[in-house]
Amino acid sequence: MIKTLRDRTILSILVIVPLGFFTKFYKGPLSSWINNSVGGIFYEIFWCLLIFLFLKKIKTWKIAVSVLLLTSLLEFLQLWHPPFLESIRNFFIGRTLLGNCFSWSDFPYYVLGCAIGWFWMESLKKKSLSQQSLPN
Repeated sequence: MIKTLRDRTILSILVIVPLGFFTKFYKGPLSSWINNSVGGIFYEIFWCLLIFLFLKKIKTWKIAVSVLLLTSLLEFLQLWHPPFLESIRNFFIGRTLLGNCFSWSDFPYYVLGCAIGWFWMESLKKKSLSQQSLPN
């Protein structure tokens, strides 16, 4: 049984990362929408969980809002195409992390992903607290 908050968070990240990559490679009904939009939800959840893994003392809503602001900044950065950013975007991971095309329609998915990320972090904390209160 997974007992620690750290372990639950790591397991959550290990679940989210493949799901996020799956959205990039999915071929089937609605693949364009899933490849280009739904992945944003998992992207936001991933960053929320990663920051939470290292900064558990920060309020989860602050993590979620910070992730939303930073990833929104990255979205606007996609309007800028200097050579150093383009060289990063030439690689799959660079495109995945930085993106390559600005789209206003990404923002609702970022908000949804951060909301789910906030709920996920809260659930992890509550599960951890309830585990701690159980007798050994």
